[in-house]
Amino acid sequence: MDSQIDKLDRQILHLLMQNVNRAYTDIAKELGVSGGTIHVRLKKMTEMGIVQGAQLLINPAAIGYDICAFIGVFLEKGSAYKEVVEKMRLIPEIVELHYTTGEYSMFVKIICRDTQHLREVLNEKMQGIAGVHRTETFISLEESITRQISVGVE
Repeated sequence: MDSQIDKLDRQILHLLMQNVNRAYTDIAKELGVSGGTIHVRLKKMTEMGIVQGAQLLINPAAIGYDICAFIGVFLEKGSAYKEVVEKMRLIPEIVELHYTTGEYSMFVKIICRDTQHLREVLNEKMQGIAGVHRTETFISLEESITRQISVGVE
């Protein structure tokens, strides 16, 4: 990635990661370039796959989702992975899924309203998927850090 983007690209990314809603004209003014330059640079980085869009972030607790849990998933066979992932895509409470090395075949992050909802998702949705051997649950007590990878500005 370093050879594909220059200092200006990194500065643009750095400023947008601080506030994705910031106007291109404000960024351009701060960096001493035109708004068109910012637009062209972002379009280039999107086409390169460096920028993958912007997100609206919702505070789950503010809308009644108070439980965050991580689920270690043991598969019956590693070859079941693709089919299991397709079934898990249909479970809206799953917000992240990782294919991992180590003890678990997959590691899943889910957000639920409460412990009853968590039990329903585990017992009625996840553990019923063909290919899932068993699961192990870890409830998060607090999310202390959440961030994107840092884009260093030289």
